[in-house]
Parts: sequence; structure tokens; C-alpha cells
Amino acid sequence: MSSMSVKEMREKLASRLKKSRYEHSLGVAETAVKLARRFGVDEEQAYTAGLLHDCAREYRNEDMLQEAVKRGIPFGAIEQAMPLLLHAYIGARRIGELYGVHDEAIAQAIWRHTVGGPGMTRLDKIIWFADMIEPHRDYPEVEELRRLAREATLDEMVLEGLNQSIIFVAHKGHLIHPDTVLARNEILLRQRLKE
Repeated sequence: MSSMSVKEMREKLASRLKKSRYEHSLGVAETAVKLARRFGVDEEQAYTAGLLHDCAREYRNEDMLQEAVKRGIPFGAIEQAMPLLLHAYIGARRIGELYGVHDEAIAQAIWRHTVGGPGMTRLDKIIWFADMIEPHRDYPEVEELRRLAREATLDEMVLEGLNQSIIFVAHKGHLIHPDTVLARNEILLRQRLKE
């Protein structure tokens, strides 16, 4: 999966991120493993994707556009207006450049961990949700989302996470990424077609 050991990856990541961001990354990795165990997803992939999901946060916001252009990463007006979103796409490339990880499933989970998207795999959903509920997160709805992580189906918990995310972003007056809406609608449609 990687030319580096997990220990080497952790050491390199710790040297490149702020302490709080590194601790968040460890929290996401550990949460992702618990969710992977619960939903029958590869735990090693979940740990690696969780650990490295924010590896591009070493770049300042104002440098994200330039880093994306340098790597030929396509982006639209929303990313241009909110360059922080690009850390997910850049991170998906950085794992190969810097950490020796050449696993498409892990790269895709990192690419999608911020705004989601249509056709999310179980690993994509686990990393996206683990990022929301890891132990360092503290916001009014987090305990309810943690309860869902223990009790709900994968789609039920991700749907509620997407709902909360859209409400939060809308309340802040920010742009809502169309991929988030697509991810939500896809789950809702699947549920409604089952009824």
C-alpha cells in the first residue's frame, strides 16, 4: 500500500503540520478504523486515508490555487472563492508524492473528504464522516452524529452529516458545493426508491 511504514508516515506528517492539525489527523485515523470495522471496510486503507486526509493543510490558504494549478488539478469558481477546499484535491496527490501511497481508493477518499460527491464508496463515506466526529471535534450536533455512527446505517449517518454540513455552511453565508448536494440527493433518492 505504501513504500513507507505507518510510523514513518506519522513522523513525516507530524513534522509538516501544526500540532493541533496532526492530532486531528490521528483522531480521524482512529475513528475511521472503528467505522471501517463496523461497516466491513479495509481497516488499513481507512487508517491511512484518515491519517493523511489533511496532509495538504501544510500549505497556506493563499497558496492552494497555485499548488492545484502546479499539479494540473481542475477546479471551479467555488474553489477559487474558497481555496481551502482545494486541500482535499491537493492532498489526494500529495500522498503519492510525499508518502509513497499509490492506492486509488485512498486517494479518492481524501479527494472527497471535504465536500463529498456522487458515487461515494464506503471508504469515502467513512473518511468524510470520521472527519466530522473525531474526538477533538466539539460543536452542538457532534454527539448526535457520534450516536448515529454507533447505531445507524452508513447511509443514514452520512445523510444526517450532509444535512448538518449544508445547514452549517448556509448559516455562515458560504457557498454550498454542488458535490455536497449531489451526495445528499443520491442517498435520499436511493432511500426513497427502496420505500
